[in-house]
Amino acid sequence: MNEMFNNLGFIIGGLRHLTGKQAWECCQSGALIVDVREDFETALKGFGVKNVLWCPFDSFDAIFRTLPGDRPLIIADCVGLHSKEAALKLLENGYQEVANLAGGIADWERDGLPMDTDVECMSGQCQCTMRSKKK
Repeated sequence: MNEMFNNLGFIIGGLRHLTGKQAWECCQSGALIVDVREDFETALKGFGVKNVLWCPFDSFDAIFRTLPGDRPLIIADCVGLHSKEAALKLLENGYQEVANLAGGIADWERDGLPMDTDVECMSGQCQCTMRSKKK
């Protein structure tokens, strides 16, 4: 397998963590973002790249084996906590090229990377009170 993540990011406890910019560059070269946020979180904001798979953390144990094993996977969530757990599970189950998106979609957005935002489904006046109108 090609080692797309070599010399990128930093490694803690055997898991590679990528910055948003590094993850975005990897996506441009064929890596997939695996978004483990729940549906109410993805309804508000999404990663503005083509190659995103949704695999919610609450269902991750039941469905992670359906993820492709032949592509580099960048696991992402809101801030990088659940994605870390999911990435470690993938590594423990034989997936080779897996990285965690450090800081999740929060840092991705802060870095000015492409976003999909559905303002029609948002309510609340500031980011701390925003909620999805979808149930």
